[in-house]
Amino acid sequence: QVQPVASGGGLVQAGGSLRLSCAASGRFSSAYAVGWFRQAPGKEREFVAFITWGGGDTYYADSAKGRFTIARDNAKNTVYLQMNSLKPEDTAVYSCAAGSGGTLVSQYDYWGQGTQVTVSS
Repeated sequence: QVQPVASGGGLVQAGGSLRLSCAASGRFSSAYAVGWFRQAPGKEREFVAFITWGGGDTYYADSAKGRFTIARDNAKNTVYLQMNSLKPEDTAVYSCAAGSGGTLVSQYDYWGQGTQVTVSS
């Protein structure tokens, strides 16, 4: 069993950057994909990006393409989400999760607490 822990959120101005980290107690394994999701106030949780732990394949939501990059560090057992050119509409609680991979919340079994990202205009 793996327990993801997200960190790295904060307050940033529009156009700025943040890097989120997803570490885990217990090892991520090649059986997992690690995904990032976000939830803004009053909205449903939405998919942002995922990476397969074994092959490093990545997939992004349209809103993240060209601005966000997901990457993994096997040695540190950590997944990163580099977010550039941030917009006020990126403001949300960002959570990471481990599971079989995909764009649906139901495809992930292990969730960590989120980290708040606030982008000011």
